[in-house]
Amino acid sequence: MKQATIFSINGPVVKVKDVDNFSMLEMVYVGHKKLMGEVISITKQYTTIQVYESTTGLKPGEPVFGSSNPVSVTLGPGLLKNIFDGIERPLLLISAQEGSFISAGSDVPALDEAKTWDLHFTVKKGDNVVFGDVFATTQETALIEHRLMVPKGYDGVVESVKNDGAYSIHDEVITIRKKNGEVVPVTLVQKWPIKTARPVTKRLPISIPLISGQRIIDTVFPIAKGGTAAVPGGFGTGKTMMQHQFAKWCDADIIVYVGCGERGNEMTQVLEEMTELIDPKSNRPLMDRTVLIANTSNMPVAAREASIYTGVTIAEYYRDMGYHVAIMADSTSRWAEALREISGRLEEMPAEEGFPAYLPSRISQFYERAGYMETINHREGSVSIIGAVSPQGADFSEPVTQNTKRFVRCFWALDKQLAYARHYAAINWNLSYSEYIGDLSKWYNKNVGIRFLTNRQEIMALLSEENKLMEIVKLIGSDVLPDDQKLIIEISKVIRVGFLQQNAFHKEDTYVPLEKQLKMMDVILYLYKKAQLLLQDGKAFSLLTRTGIFEKVIKMKYDVPNDKLNLLDDYFTTIDESLSQVK
Repeated sequence: MKQATIFSINGPVVKVKDVDNFSMLEMVYVGHKKLMGEVISITKQYTTIQVYESTTGLKPGEPVFGSSNPVSVTLGPGLLKNIFDGIERPLLLISAQEGSFISAGSDVPALDEAKTWDLHFTVKKGDNVVFGDVFATTQETALIEHRLMVPKGYDGVVESVKNDGAYSIHDEVITIRKKNGEVVPVTLVQKWPIKTARPVTKRLPISIPLISGQRIIDTVFPIAKGGTAAVPGGFGTGKTMMQHQFAKWCDADIIVYVGCGERGNEMTQVLEEMTELIDPKSNRPLMDRTVLIANTSNMPVAAREASIYTGVTIAEYYRDMGYHVAIMADSTSRWAEALREISGRLEEMPAEEGFPAYLPSRISQFYERAGYMETINHREGSVSIIGAVSPQGADFSEPVTQNTKRFVRCFWALDKQLAYARHYAAINWNLSYSEYIGDLSKWYNKNVGIRFLTNRQEIMALLSEENKLMEIVKLIGSDVLPDDQKLIIEISKVIRVGFLQQNAFHKEDTYVPLEKQLKMMDVILYLYKKAQLLLQDGKAFSLLTRTGIFEKVIKMKYDVPNDKLNLLDDYFTTIDESLSQVK
């Protein structure tokens, strides 16, 4: 067979001429340094490869080697607490061996091959096993039990099992006799192609919220376990901060954070902060249940595309163990820009704003891998995807935001004005929406209370009414409004500042349980109804504001500790006493 050599180089795009050695989406090694790449186009004359590493110094005529396998990631114990680049190279290990920069063709194993893991086997000789069955468990971190699963294509009868004990990832721990009589050894690791979704038994209905303790999310725009959300926002609107809070507080078992094409200094800050965060539920480091994938803007552009798929493949692997996984992708706009750059170098016909015509299908393929599933081993697990979008100039009409909107059911639009006014989370309640309310209503009614959704509806109606009234106020001022409309504006301020705005650095306000969120809504709506009755009795609105009760209700988020919710009941009496003074 003729040795394939480089014919032309155009940035990360390399062409090979007059060979038929390669198959579509095959992983290849390019040049003497063996740079990792992927076959993306094959014609009779040319094979086109996108290279996931810097092609600086590469020359025509250098050899290209095939692998006969698609681009895959290594899955096994040791993924948690680790930091990888877009093609699953361990950055901490590379830093220790090679310094701050990754050398071209760096071939460092993804997982620590020397470390041993204490295995407890759950199968015995003679057991029938199929793809996905758990054959052993090990405590990967203090928080997460790693369940080792039979790789694909290894269905058969267990021929031999080692004794419980310590093994490294490449030790052969069980052997399986396949149906054709072949005996195959199984180790602690398996490979999986990143662009192929791991199979499931079936999709289950989405019916449980992914609770974050952030009031504007849990109450107003909730996301479900197995759901998808987009977080679009211009520069400085708090996308990364919001994903931090979500990673820290949401009730997912495992977090996969993908920094895709972000600035190096910002990514460094994320990595440093993530490694220092303490998981509030266990008082252990948050990294005990986190995988970080860092792909900064100065890394090769093609690897940005791979980083998204690497992250979601790792998330699916833990989902198949029966865990609920939340994947944060920050930001999918940089990923789309990588697609645009490679598409341009391939001289493909551009669509809107130069993005390739297949942008919508790539975005949909990514978000489609979310879901609440019955896994192949009949456990329940989920992958929830929260993708940040960075539209240029905060223009939500650009193609990435618009196409993302088509494929997600939750849209948290971040507002520059709110961010600059120090309103966290800067989610604009007039532009955002969640389509999960109907799916989650049974859960809320059963676990929080029937009032929860009716209160939410009333609060949303008041905010919507305030939005209309503010248009009038901008034109002619608030003095001309009748008292009942002035009350709507005042109570909406209580909702905005006292309920929607949250302080991530205040110990009682950084995370708020659903019971407290419900009682806070009860208090605000009770104040509104009582004030309404006074206005109907002919009392002046100015007399109501003088009581100071509106400011007192705003401060209840700080004044009532999360473990003393009965103190919120006192607010009903306080409201009655304050308003009874209005003469």
